[in-house]
Amino acid sequence: MIVLIAPENDIPNEIEILNQLFREGLLVYHLRKPEKNYEEHVAYLNKIDKEYHNRIVVHYFHELINDFNLKGIHFQEQKRIDHIDNPGQYFKNLDMFGKTISSSFHDPDVLKTCYFEFDYHLLSPVFSSISKKGYQGKGFEVNHIDKTIIGMGGISEETIEETIKLGFKGIGVLGGVWNTENPVESFKSIKRSYQAFTTQ
Repeated sequence: MIVLIAPENDIPNEIEILNQLFREGLLVYHLRKPEKNYEEHVAYLNKIDKEYHNRIVVHYFHELINDFNLKGIHFQEQKRIDHIDNPGQYFKNLDMFGKTISSSFHDPDVLKTCYFEFDYHLLSPVFSSISKKGYQGKGFEVNHIDKTIIGMGGISEETIEETIKLGFKGIGVLGGVWNTENPVESFKSIKRSYQAFTTQ
């Protein structure tokens, strides 16, 4: 499983590149735009080809799931801490049938003991981040945790093999695609490498 996280700030031709990435086989796109308000999220989604909406997971404004045919919703760490103790109340007004629920973690022990059953979990930083300077990798090893865990932080073509060996069931990419000269070609290379290491 390859998860691509949105660049925090918009980049030139972002939607055009994104539609191209979907055409190249991107299946899970996390829309994480902390600076955008609800209306700006709606405008962003409306620019993406409708046929790809069911590959998009939103980090903010979870109620967007009621108005767009999205893949699912994602809980940032603090939001999970604030709401997951009373999930029935939180999900009451959300149309979650057939949708995914995921969350971010920064500590394998917290992830392991989390009682809520997320469809998958983003754990970071595995390696030193490409997009966040000074964000040091911790080389988490998760073979002992029986949950679907996606490794994030410093994921590039060079670190994919090691990520799989550490027990991750997928990779989360941000800087390894968006911080390169050609995001589409970078994604295709990462996808090829990932498939090579996961089909052995």
